[in-house]
Amino acid sequence: MVQKGAASDKIGDGGNRKMTSLFDLYKVGVGPSSSHTMGPMRAACRFALELRETGLLDCVARVDVALYGSLALTGLGHATDRAVLLGLAGNEPSTLDPETMEATLAAIRAEKTLPLAGAHAMEFVEERDLHFERATMLPPGARREHPNGMRLRAFDAQNVLVVEKTYFSIGGGFIVEDGDGDEARVDAVEIPYPFHSAAELLEMAARHRLSISQLMFKNECARASALGHEPPEKFVREGIENLWRVMRECVQRGMKTEGELPGGLKVKRRAHRLAHRLRARESEDRLADPLAALDWLSVYAMAVNEENAAGGRVVTAPTNGAAGVVPAVAHYYERFTPGASAEGIERFFLSSAAIGILYKENASISGAEVGCQGEVGVACSMAAAGLAAALGASNGEIEHAAEIAMEHNLGMTCDPIGGLVQIPCIERNAMGAAKAMHATRIAMNEGAEHKVSLDQVMRTMYLTGMDMQSRYKETSLAGLALNQIEC
Repeated sequence: MVQKGAASDKIGDGGNRKMTSLFDLYKVGVGPSSSHTMGPMRAACRFALELRETGLLDCVARVDVALYGSLALTGLGHATDRAVLLGLAGNEPSTLDPETMEATLAAIRAEKTLPLAGAHAMEFVEERDLHFERATMLPPGARREHPNGMRLRAFDAQNVLVVEKTYFSIGGGFIVEDGDGDEARVDAVEIPYPFHSAAELLEMAARHRLSISQLMFKNECARASALGHEPPEKFVREGIENLWRVMRECVQRGMKTEGELPGGLKVKRRAHRLAHRLRARESEDRLADPLAALDWLSVYAMAVNEENAAGGRVVTAPTNGAAGVVPAVAHYYERFTPGASAEGIERFFLSSAAIGILYKENASISGAEVGCQGEVGVACSMAAAGLAAALGASNGEIEHAAEIAMEHNLGMTCDPIGGLVQIPCIERNAMGAAKAMHATRIAMNEGAEHKVSLDQVMRTMYLTGMDMQSRYKETSLAGLALNQIEC
């Protein structure tokens, strides 16, 4: 496990690090978990494609996969086994059609044959080739420490090892190979306004007379231009519009779909029923409910996370388990705020991403590393900042809103019942969205002056996560997961 002393390597080591992009933080993928589904799928896919690219694919007769730590303890509930099979078959979560997943998996399991990298037919017997090493927290000999580890090995027909790779799923769908740095910092793209702390972000924006969203937009345009996307402004705006479209579609699917969520807990979907009740109340000519907007906020968040729990298409924000907070608050802004505009939505995503990047690079967005404060807590902080920006808040008020939101998520554990991203995860997103809206209102009513800075609360969150017992960090060994087994 990550040791307490590792915290000193997170905060304040800015240097010349390459920065995470908005489009790294917000990614289209499939549920139920970014760290346990998307990350392992991406790692398995990378492993398979590298075998093809290096000319080794045809000599592979067997692949052995071992999962460690949190991936082993809650992997079945988080569909890690399914993700590994789909990834080895050459599927990326960003392009995988959720409608084809069941048929693909059924064929692999029935025939015990897997199309490695989508091309090379290979025998794959799950009972033999996929291992859940529940008693071991780290792959043996690993140089990196993180609770979400996995090791993949390819063998030839004589059972001789061809290639061995160890990966870590570090939250939000991000993966790193053992011994390498953060994958989000690989591209050596120069950006005009790099920042590595909230204080640095505020100082740089003030010095150049930019809002946080303007600064982020210029950074993203510089990155897009360097990667050959011209005109960059159009690329960035269309990218944000696409993320918002996928989020809106996810909310609509969640509000339309009825039934029971998969996994064995027999959890019934509620967003459809709640949305129906709210519409019925609105159609009646009764006095307007002053808290109706709050009810809709909850419905939006729950709709997304019910879709996520069902393995549907979602956007990491910054993770799958916390995917409902940001779109719920964005929906609230668009529907219930006078003067809401497309420009406001753009400010929302750019500013929320700036805050999310700070957490990603200075603390953690992994529930297996720091508990749910790193998932719903970070999403709440991001959404509060985004809403403040959309409403025209100052940079100081945006930072204040983000700080308040995290301050009241500190210490939140990750204890999903049955290892499923359902209880308490779905309701927790609704609560996170409400906290984000409240944090924004407090910050904008008070102004930018406050005692505790975002950098301070970010460091506190990370240190709290390091102090938290590992059984409270996405292992299903404590908390609700232990005390409410019969549900």
